[in-house]
Amino acid sequence: MDRKVVRSPRQIFMRRLVRYGGVGVAVTGAIILWRMVPSASTLSVQSGQISIETVLPAPFLDYLPVRAAVAPLTTTFVNAVQGGEVAEVVAHDGAVLKKGDVLARLTNPQLQLDVTSREAQIASQLGAVSAQRLSLQQTRTGEDTALGEARYALLKAQRELQIHQQLHDQEFESDANLRSFRDEVEYDSKHVHQLEEARERDLAVAAHQSEEIDQEAARLRNNLAVVEASLDALVLHAPVDGRLTNFDLQPGQSLKAGDKIGQIDSEGKYRLDADIDEFYLGRVAIGERAQADIGDVKLPLTVARVHPQVTNGQFRAELTFDKPPPEGLRRGESVDVRITLGETHKALVLPNGAWLEGSGGSSAFIVAPNGKSADRINIASGRRNPEQVEITGGLHEGDRVIVSSYNSYKKFNHLAIH
Repeated sequence: MDRKVVRSPRQIFMRRLVRYGGVGVAVTGAIILWRMVPSASTLSVQSGQISIETVLPAPFLDYLPVRAAVAPLTTTFVNAVQGGEVAEVVAHDGAVLKKGDVLARLTNPQLQLDVTSREAQIASQLGAVSAQRLSLQQTRTGEDTALGEARYALLKAQRELQIHQQLHDQEFESDANLRSFRDEVEYDSKHVHQLEEARERDLAVAAHQSEEIDQEAARLRNNLAVVEASLDALVLHAPVDGRLTNFDLQPGQSLKAGDKIGQIDSEGKYRLDADIDEFYLGRVAIGERAQADIGDVKLPLTVARVHPQVTNGQFRAELTFDKPPPEGLRRGESVDVRITLGETHKALVLPNGAWLEGSGGSSAFIVAPNGKSADRINIASGRRNPEQVEITGGLHEGDRVIVSSYNSYKKFNHLAIH
């Protein structure tokens, strides 16, 4: 017959241990496995693949090294004022010229015909102006003559009256005869007065007409000078002193008015053109000091102009020499330049490196104290030089930061370091 089996306490404990222990082992294994598998935002990296630096206070020298190209201080473009065919090339590319030196001569038969016709027209108009001036002068002379004759007649009448007045006073002349001489004087006097008034009015009108005639004559002479200069423009001259470049005219070549035929660069006077990363656009300003290394000579420079246009991530700055540069500089030659952006001061710094390219200086991977992981945090960076970047926020002295390239970490915020 069946009988009840009574288990001892030890058997009961072992049975429960087997039952619940398996579940615990499974849970513990799952936890360990979860911790060993990185999350979706974590990337495993080898310690030998990264570079780590410590945030430290250090003197920060605020300067910018750039590679600049030698360029002429001034460039003057030479254009064809009149169109035509190149008849003779006098100068050659690279020649050092003085202002006024002949570069080339052009021919333009149609222009020459037009100039001749225009000169004849202006000459005719100048003749008409001269005739107007002559007529005005003749009128003035006639009026002066008439007034002179009237004044002489008045003087004679006054003398006759004086003589007959004396005879009348001696009772040798009648009142009737004396009255006729008085009438003659009165008539001549009025006549003189009328001519004087007319002359005053005519002089005012004549002065205005004379001014207009002079203005017309001056305008016509200016037109004649312009017409004659159009022929002179067929001879191309150097507008300034300097070296002729980009000049490749050939005999028989046709030019249109306004065509560029070359340029004249200042000889012995140079500037430096530097293409600078757009990050520094707000920091490089006119008047900033700089230094150029030309051979063993260090020359002071000044930023003379900053072009705000950004092309391919760069803008251009022009720097001028504070004292004459050494002889032998050539256009296009490269020169090392250091542009001073501010005074040296103490700051928290990190090495300037590849990490800035991927983060832009707005984030960094800070390494945990045990060196086994790193987390991305937001930071603030300030000024930079080729060796250092100024840390203005987010990091503290002693923090260790990954400074190698972040290009492989763009999608990750945590790194597991092995």
